[in-house]
Parts: sequence; C-alpha cells; structure tokens
Amino acid sequence: MENFQENTEDRDVREMDEASGADAAGESSDQSMASLLEMYEESINRFEEGEVVNGRIISVDKDHVLVDVGYKSEGLIPINEFKDGDGNVNAAVDDDVEVMIEWWDEEEERVLLSKEKAAKVKVWDAIKEVYEADSTIKGVITNRVKGGFSVDIGVQAFLPGSQADLRPIRNLDEMVGREFDFKVLKFNRKRNNIVLSRRVLLEAERETKRAETLAAIEEGKVMEGTVKNITEYGVFVDLGGVDGLLHITDISWGRIKHPSEMFGIGDPIKVMILSFDQEKERVSLGMKQLVPDPWTFAEEKYPVGSKITGRVVSLTDYGAFVEVEEGIEGLIHVSEMSWTRKIRHPSKVVSVGDEIDAVVLDIKPESRRISLGMKQTMPNPWDVISEKYPVGSVIEGKIKNITDFGVFIGIDDDIDGLVHISDISWTRRIKHPSEVYKKGDTVQAKVLDIDKGNERFSLGIKQLHDDPWKTVAERYPVGTDINGTVTNVTDFGIFVELEEGIEGLVHVSEISKEKIKTPVGMYNVGDQLTARVININTEERRIGLSIKRLEVEDEQDLLHDYVNNAKAAPSSFGELLKENLKEKLNGDAPQAEEELPAAGVSEAASEAAMDPSGQEEEAAKQSPESTQETDQEDESR
Repeated sequence: MENFQENTEDRDVREMDEASGADAAGESSDQSMASLLEMYEESINRFEEGEVVNGRIISVDKDHVLVDVGYKSEGLIPINEFKDGDGNVNAAVDDDVEVMIEWWDEEEERVLLSKEKAAKVKVWDAIKEVYEADSTIKGVITNRVKGGFSVDIGVQAFLPGSQADLRPIRNLDEMVGREFDFKVLKFNRKRNNIVLSRRVLLEAERETKRAETLAAIEEGKVMEGTVKNITEYGVFVDLGGVDGLLHITDISWGRIKHPSEMFGIGDPIKVMILSFDQEKERVSLGMKQLVPDPWTFAEEKYPVGSKITGRVVSLTDYGAFVEVEEGIEGLIHVSEMSWTRKIRHPSKVVSVGDEIDAVVLDIKPESRRISLGMKQTMPNPWDVISEKYPVGSVIEGKIKNITDFGVFIGIDDDIDGLVHISDISWTRRIKHPSEVYKKGDTVQAKVLDIDKGNERFSLGIKQLHDDPWKTVAERYPVGTDINGTVTNVTDFGIFVELEEGIEGLVHVSEISKEKIKTPVGMYNVGDQLTARVININTEERRIGLSIKRLEVEDEQDLLHDYVNNAKAAPSSFGELLKENLKEKLNGDAPQAEEELPAAGVSEAASEAAMDPSGQEEEAAKQSPESTQETDQEDESR
C-alpha cells in the first residue's frame, strides 16, 4: 500500500514538473504553480462517490487489484470480487474494468472501488430501461422462497408463485434452475425490491396463438399439440392457445384403464379435430381416428378355426377377455378353458397379463365380438377315453369328491367318473356315500357308460359282484321256513332280515289267524323269529313271509296225527275235535264244551284243514286292508 502511495506522489510531481517546464518560456513560476494546483483540484473533483467509471488494471497481488481510474492515486478493489465460483481470479494487468467509486479517504489519500457494485448499478439501470420500455428481461430461477421463487437477473428479484405460469404448478421444484423471460411488474432501487411476472408474457403469447389456432381449426383436420392436463376421463391438449379434450374412448381402439398409461403432462401429441363449437370454443379431439378401425379386416385376419396368441386383459365370473391386437378383444368362456375340469372362475387358470394361445370359435365383426377357446389348442381326452376304458372294464382310482348323490373317482387326464349312490351296493341301504367311503380312498369300479356328448363317465361298484337277488328264489324257495332278525316294525307289518341286505316282509295279515290292527308293541327290532316264505318278486326285490301259515300247519299236523293214531272211529268229527280241545285245555271239560262249534261248523273246519289253499283265500278275504298298505310297505323299505 505504501508503494502504491509513493508511486502516485512521484507521478503527480512529474506531471507538475512537465507542466512547469512547458510554460517556463512565457510565464512566471507563480503563475505556473497556480495553474498546476487548479488542474490538480479539478482532477480530484471530477468523480463523485457512487459513480461508475472505466478503469485499467495496473497491478494484481494476492489481496487487491490496483485500478487506474484517472484519480491522483489508483483505486483498490478486493481480489475476491474477481474470483469465480471455482476460486479462480479473472483479472490481468491492462484489462479494462467498470468500477464504482465507493469513497475517498482524505487522510490516506486513497480511493476504494467496487467491481460488483458497478455491475449492480448497471443492472439496475438496465431494469429501469426494461420497465420504462415495457420490455422483457432474462433470468434464472435460483431457488424456492416463501410465496414464490428467487430469480437472478443480475440482482435478486422475486417471482410470485401466481405469476410463474398460467396454471398452478404442481411440482415447484421443476422450475428451479431454468431460464425464462420475465416482465418487470415493479421495482424499488432504494429498497432493493424487484417483482417479476412470467404469466403476463404467457397470456399475451396465448392470446396471439389462440387467434391463429381458432382461425385454423376445422373438423377432420390433424393438428399437433401438447398434453396440458390428464384426468380419468381423458386428456386436455393445448393446440396453441386453445384447449381440446381427447376423451379416453377416442385415445385408442384398444382398452385403456387410465390415460396416464399412455401420456405425461408436456408430451407432444398428434390429434384429429372431431368437432368444434365456435360459440363455446369447445374442441373434441380423437387419436384412434388417425389409424383404421382394426375390426374392418378382423374377419379376414382371424377366420374361425385359426390359432391366435393374445394377452389376458380382464377377468370376469364367466370368462377371460384376451387382447388379440390393439382394439380387438375376444372372450374365452370358462366352459372353453378345459376339456375335463369344471372351472368355477377363470382366475383358477389364467391371470391378467398372461400370454396365452387360443383358437377362434366364432367372430362377429358387426357386434365387435370374437369367441375364443383354450381347450381347443389341446387334444380332447374324451375322444380316446372310450378306447382306453371300454364299457365293462374295471378301473381303480382315488375318491376325489363325495356328494349326496354319489362319489367321484379320478380316472385319467382330469376325468372323473361318477358312482351313483344306487350303484354302490346291491343290498345295503345307504343314506349318504360317506357312510361307506371317505375322500382319498382307493376303490375299484366297473365302467357302466361313457357319454362323450355330455362328458359323463358312469361307474358302478356293486357291478363288480353278481346281484344276490338273482339267486334269492333258489336259496329261499316258496314254502321254506327261515329264521331272521326283526329290522323294522310298522303298522302294516314286520321286516325280517334273512341275510345281510336281504329282507322279507311279514304283512300284518300274515302274523296271526286273529285279526291284528298293528304289530307295533308285539315285536321289537332285534327279535328273532321264524317265518315261512310265501312269495318272491325278484324284479321288485320283495320277499313275502308269513307266521300265520306256520301256526295253521301246526294245527293241521296235530289233527292229522290224532286221526291216524285213533283206535276206533268216533261217532262224529265233532267229538274228535272235542277230545282234542279237552286235551289242549288240560282237562277243563265244561269250558271246552262251551267253545266247541256246532257240528256243521266242525265239518267246515275239517274241510278247511284239509285244503290249505282255501284257507289262504279265506285269510285274504278277511284282510282287505292288506292291498291298501302295499304303498306303505314300499316306503318302509
């Protein structure tokens, strides 16, 4: 610093000496001195504090830059004002630089300068010119502040959020770091306050474009625009000051869940003008109209029977929709997904997004429908099942399901065979198949029938053995006495089990010679009894039994023995009976005589005893209710 001051003083002395020598020829030394002092004072008073002047760098050291601005001494500028963001010094000797006179130090006889303040002064001057000329100024948004943005236009200015764009900005951070043109709304240099607007410029630009766009819009015309906003029902497109709506149904011939799948705000887009309301200035746009409708050539492209590959785009309870190509979707009904499986919901087979193969079953371009089938891409196992398992063959498999009406047995290729409950046993009464089997049991069954059309495979378990009813007549011929167990007692008779699954009925009329209204109370389930087989109906699986016949036969045998063993013939048949009854009543003669019938009745009884068939007819006449109870008998079975 002292060297700077010495250099300045030496230079001033030299200038004064040169001026004095120039005037030595015609003027006195006093006059010369007065003139030099006047020049010196004038040089000092040429500049004022705050003034911006041009200077020349004459020296650079580590702390200061020395600049000659025409003062009697050079001015000092801190070296930091010449450093860039990386710390590099951008100053060299003899460089011209604009500086501002900050102040003059009388005591030190030095002037302090500022390069930065000089730049700001010029910026403020430029801002004033822009404001007065209603022009624009460029600036860079540096960061977000409360209520808006901070903008660097040489000095820091404020951009309110409402003045940043035509519409509210969702992501304010997207604006930071970008350069825009701005309009100066107001400024105050003393308060260092500047307010900018970008919206004013955009509105003016929009109005200009709007007029041009409205003049150019016409139905059927293809125009380019920019995606301005996205909603669930469509996209708003800026055509140049005029907004048009591209409805979601006019975006693509194919399926679109939300427009955001295809567009983002700011994307360029080409659309067709579908309609234009000049009064309301409403424009309807279309994008799919730029390409032909794919259904126009669908019938030729996808004939019935052709194989296609598509993507599952939607599932419903009744099937899956498959996109064959953009704009063409086909339905695979659940019944067309498998040859053998009963599919309740398509999600059991496919998922949205799956690529699948299918066959075209039907196509109707006029109604924009294609019916597809998945199972048709594979051989139908029902075509060969009858060859693999002919009727009469025996199969073995696990029980996959049990229902009220039967059991399903897994056979092959997801084909299940049904054993109906009536085909489980020849003789056993089964209320539910779960009484006999459980899921997972391995069983054998015979193939009874294969209905390919209705995809039914009928099996039978009881058919593995002969029907025991076929030989019942041989094993229990009519007239045979059997021993059995009472299995059921009803008002119309008693059911007796002859063997496992084989039962006979003792009708109420065949229980006793005496008339009985109901056997309930006379017999119990589990009782053992003896009865005689009186009839067999193999087709209806019925065996008729009788206890009464045994009693009648016993009486006949007793009478027959008595007659054969008599030494002398009695005077009458009535006396024989009287004697017999006396013996049965243990010698109670008076009572026996009272119960004996008249002679004529005794002869009739004798004839009946000698003719069993006539007795059966008489019993039938005495039991008219037996015919009416046949239905009850069936129900009991």
